[in-house]
Formats: sequence, structure tokens, C-alpha cells
Amino acid sequence: MSDDTRPDPTPPLAPEEVVLDDDLTSEMIRLRPLAADAVATADATDLAEAEGALELDIEAVLAERDSFKDIALRLQADFDNYRRRVSVQQADDVQRATGKMAEALLPVLDACEAAFLQHPGEVEPIFNLLLVQLKKQGLETMNLHEQPFDPNLAEAVLHEEGDGSGSGAGPMVSEVLRSGYTWNGRVLRAAMVKVRG
Repeated sequence: MSDDTRPDPTPPLAPEEVVLDDDLTSEMIRLRPLAADAVATADATDLAEAEGALELDIEAVLAERDSFKDIALRLQADFDNYRRRVSVQQADDVQRATGKMAEALLPVLDACEAAFLQHPGEVEPIFNLLLVQLKKQGLETMNLHEQPFDPNLAEAVLHEEGDGSGSGAGPMVSEVLRSGYTWNGRVLRAAMVKVRG
């Protein structure tokens, strides 16, 4: 028979069965408040240390949160700037591409204008339709006739003497030889003009 199956010779005592000595009982009664104070002090110390550690952890978490928030705000600002820059660049690319298209159509406009001067009734509807559609996109015909000459808008290819009135207004455009156009406020092609004065 093995040792594991043998019954324990001394069964455990129930708390009521323990006989205490009076001196021992009085000593336990005296030590009980001290033990309770020691446990309370240890609990308070542990609690204070835990609170201190918790406060440090909270401060570290708040600092980390603020750091991540700062990074997120910077990234958001960088993304907004990037989006704005790309939007402006795309708008400029579209403007440049449509400007090149309009510039490529200038010989067609010149041909329509020349045909209009020869046969106004037949060419006028097509010429007007072409000008209206291009105007919607930003093309404007410069109206320089009888206006003061501006070298930023026109090229003077012919000159005639003034009438001698001495108005002092400077040279005036007496005739437009080739129309000039602006595209969204910028000069696309300067006009060729005859200047008087």
C-alpha cells in the first residue's frame, strides 16, 4: 500500500477547538490594533505610491496625446496646403491648355474675319457663333479703334500724321489692321494697328 492512500494521523482542528492561553489572547488583542494600523499605513503608502505612479502615467499619456494631436494638426495643415497647391496648379494647367487651344484658333478667327469683310451675310452666323463660344471660355476681342495707343495691347505697324488739333492726348489708333485678343484678362495676341499723331 502506498503512502498517499494512508489517512492523516492528525486531522486539522476547527477554530473552536483551538485552546488559547490567556496571555496569548491578551497579546493578540493588544497587537490587533497595531496590525490594523500597519496594514492601513501600508495600504495608504501603497495607495499614495499607486496614485503618484498613476498621476505620472496620466501626465505621460496626456503629453503623448498632445504630441500626437500636434502631429495630426501639422499633417492636416500640410495636406490642406498640398490640396490647395495642386488645385491652383491644375487650374493653371487648364488655363494654359485652353489658352494654347485659343491661340491655335487665331488663324481661323483671322480667316473668318477676312471672309466676313468680303461676304458679311454668309459668314456672320458662323463667325458670331465661334466668337460667342470662345468668349464663354475667356476670349475677348480688343476694341482699340479711336482709343489711345497702348504698346502693351497693340503693335503700331503704320503711322500717319495727326490733324494738328494739338489735343496733347498722344497717339491714337486710327485703324485696326489685325484684331487683338485677350484670354482671361491676359493679352493673347497684340493687335496690329495704324496710329495717328
